[in-house]
Amino acid sequence: MKPVSALLAKHAKPLCSVHPNDTVFSALQQLAQHEVGALVVMEGDQLVGVISERDYTRKVALLSKNSKETPVHSIMTRQVLTVTPETGTRHCMALMREKKIRHLPVVRGSQVVGMISIRDIMDDLLDENEFTISQLASYIAS
Repeated sequence: MKPVSALLAKHAKPLCSVHPNDTVFSALQQLAQHEVGALVVMEGDQLVGVISERDYTRKVALLSKNSKETPVHSIMTRQVLTVTPETGTRHCMALMREKKIRHLPVVRGSQVVGMISIRDIMDDLLDENEFTISQLASYIAS
């Protein structure tokens, strides 16, 4: 089981964030620009929430709200689950599955150091399985 820090090193992306008073539209622009599915919501150095594509679709689009007028704080997820760089990837996957979430902020103390997605974990597990299969095939062939 790999620690989350290995995923952060492998999938090094800049941490993208928005302020709670930013508009949902500006958050959507960042999601598109950085090709990510969620952003951390930061007030100064403090993590106060997460906003995802799912938040937008369920709390803005389906309710016919205007994303250029709606502030992030009105739709963000406030009860944020976090993990540390030392947390194992299998634990993260179990947590994401149990809580039905797709993104986890990674924190060291009170500092947000990254964000991992279910895709990051699945890609890593697939890579690990492919390596194991190639090793077994090589062993069997020898």
